[in-house]
Amino acid sequence: MKVMIVEDEMLLAMELESEVEAAGHAVVGMASSSAQVPDIVRDGGLEFAFVDIHLQDGPTGIEVGRMLSGKGIPYIFVSGNIKKLPPDFAGALGAIEKPYTMNGMANALAYIDAVVSGDEGRLPPASLVLAQDVGYRASGR
Repeated sequence: MKVMIVEDEMLLAMELESEVEAAGHAVVGMASSSAQVPDIVRDGGLEFAFVDIHLQDGPTGIEVGRMLSGKGIPYIFVSGNIKKLPPDFAGALGAIEKPYTMNGMANALAYIDAVVSGDEGRLPPASLVLAQDVGYRASGR
């Protein structure tokens, strides 16, 4: 999968990048603010994104998520406070709460890869909180 990471804490972004690459995926872009996201999306080929709620330019991650959802790009939130998510999860597949373990992230990434590839029969790991009102489906929605 070609993955974008939207995270303003550089250490966490680099840690997540390492985990994504160790799982055999490619990080095609990293953004620390919402303003950087459109350029990465425009470059094309993006298949999935991890999005933090609070970025360098404020709590703009939800807006980033809505934009990704509008373009049909599946994503999950990675946040220290998932209670701040709107009830519809802004179109996200789900959320992973910080702090997360590397094992929890690896399990979530395997599940996400399966769902994005069309394997919807897989059970989600405990580390991933699924959106109750919105469900991304590989078929387009």
